[in-house]
Amino acid sequence: MASPETSSALKLPSFEQALFLRLQESDLFKGYCDAFRMATGLPLRFMRADEEWCLNEHRQNQSPFCEMLHHCSVACHDCKTINHRLMKEAEVKGPASCGCFAGLCATAVPIRMGATTIGYLKTGQVFHRQPTEQQFQILSEKLSSNGVKSKELKDLKTAYFETQTVDPKRYDSMISLLDSFSKQLSQHAEELAMVEEGKEPAAILKARTFIHQHLDEPLPLGIVARQAGLSESHFCRVFKEITGLTLTDYVTRARIAWARKELLRPATRVSEIAFQVGFQSLSQFNRSFAKINGCSPSAWREQQLEKLSA
Repeated sequence: MASPETSSALKLPSFEQALFLRLQESDLFKGYCDAFRMATGLPLRFMRADEEWCLNEHRQNQSPFCEMLHHCSVACHDCKTINHRLMKEAEVKGPASCGCFAGLCATAVPIRMGATTIGYLKTGQVFHRQPTEQQFQILSEKLSSNGVKSKELKDLKTAYFETQTVDPKRYDSMISLLDSFSKQLSQHAEELAMVEEGKEPAAILKARTFIHQHLDEPLPLGIVARQAGLSESHFCRVFKEITGLTLTDYVTRARIAWARKELLRPATRVSEIAFQVGFQSLSQFNRSFAKINGCSPSAWREQQLEKLSA
């Protein structure tokens, strides 16, 4: 079982969760989402960065084949594994696409505020080439061996061949549009973060936004408090009250979250990453990383790359 430190590190802070919901409810997102679905015929989901992939309800343009597969526990597990890997790749490289075990294409595009990934735009559930009877036969054998019954296979076959096929070049153009929108949505996230919402003081929202935009720079208390428009003592009290963390702990966790993304780039040295994300020394980075993740950066990288290549 993961330690409390590790578990909390994997979950988006309440600030980012609230920001995700505000983005999801924004007129900008709703308008683009409707336009994208209508123009492309593709589904579009906005998933939080720490959300478990699940097809638990019908969404516009969603593949009926994918919906039916969701009721098969083995297939659902495979979908979750593939989508988890896809989002990890998108976090590091930007827009990423992959094929699922059934031959359909899926794509994830990250939405960020500063160095923090808030969520992903997800689309796909299409073929790039018209599937064949032989392909479905191979798939049905796998599903049958995992307990899917003949009646279910018959319905799945109908849905399988009703799934839309999109030419790869046309699909790439659709993803380019999605990538452009992701940049607008990322900018909108920073704008929303500056607007007072609920019980979150505007001063603390300004401070958090400034922190995420300048993680690679020194962030002394005086500078951050000045950005918030508060005295240092007042800022420390309010910041701890709202976030549950001291400024130092909050900045450290934000930098470690950024470092985890960079560690998935195997060619980048750990020492380079340490300074890139704002740590003043490699030893400080190693200590902080181990405290939050329960292992060294090198060990964490090895574990994660092994999972991604499995």
